[in-house]
Amino acid sequence: MTAIALHANDLILFAHIVEAGSFTHASDQTGLPKSTLSRRLSSLENAFGERLLQRSTRRLVLTEFGERILEHARRLMEESEAAAALAQHRQATPHGTLRVSLPPEFHELFMIRVLTEFSRQYPHVRLDIDLSARRVDLIAERFDLAVRIAAQLPDDSSLVARRITTLHNGLYANPEYLACRGMPRTPEDLLDHVGLILVTSGGESSPWRLSRGTEDAWEGLPLHSLRANSVGLQQALAAQGLGIVGLTDSFAAPLVEQGILQRILPEWHLPSMIVWCVTPGRRLLPQRTIAFIESLKAVLGDGMPASSAS
Repeated sequence: MTAIALHANDLILFAHIVEAGSFTHASDQTGLPKSTLSRRLSSLENAFGERLLQRSTRRLVLTEFGERILEHARRLMEESEAAAALAQHRQATPHGTLRVSLPPEFHELFMIRVLTEFSRQYPHVRLDIDLSARRVDLIAERFDLAVRIAAQLPDDSSLVARRITTLHNGLYANPEYLACRGMPRTPEDLLDHVGLILVTSGGESSPWRLSRGTEDAWEGLPLHSLRANSVGLQQALAAQGLGIVGLTDSFAAPLVEQGILQRILPEWHLPSMIVWCVTPGRRLLPQRTIAFIESLKAVLGDGMPASSAS
């Protein structure tokens, strides 16, 4: 027996035509021309090899075979409408699991505030947070998004990067440390101080690269240093007066207000870094992902537009 090739959409249109009572009303409800509806119905009847409707100038009459097929067509229509309602509800009410990759020093980015406010606003979204310094594979590891901090991201046409905000950085120290060791007046003075130096993933010390305006630049490392791969630890050590540390200005601000840290060489700046929100693909982001991006922008952002990671 040869299998009959059917298209579910044609069966659904058949149900719409019967429910509407005419091709004209069905056209109004579906937005399809009457000629298209008639052609699709004829195609369905040809596939069955039997008529489903008897057409007249006044009305449509179901055949016996059409009545039997209508039961199945109505079920398809109901399931289709239920699926559309579910999708619409998911878009209107974020829920499900959201997998997010964050830098290990997430507390420096006010991420506790982001996560707290997001969870309160969207209680039906289950957060799955991964803290890692490695660059996760969003697609292979099925992450919904990643927060990354870099001046520039590597090319990747499969990802989309949204710029959330720019972090401006400078050098800070505890006032008691400065009272003991002296206030640096020039970048060269830093060489005689204790530097709290960040270690790269390759185990190398990250030198301080300072700039003043567009022409003046200085790069170097203090002769004495305490190395660590945690910015949070270095900040805590600086607060205890153990040396000079490079920090993001906005995140150092609370400690400056408390008198625990003080900006040094304020006219000199470390390189700025950008906070990116990276997502896989370019279309049809789940509403929970969109909501999280908006939460990031609300807490951290400056409303920068999306751009390709490629």
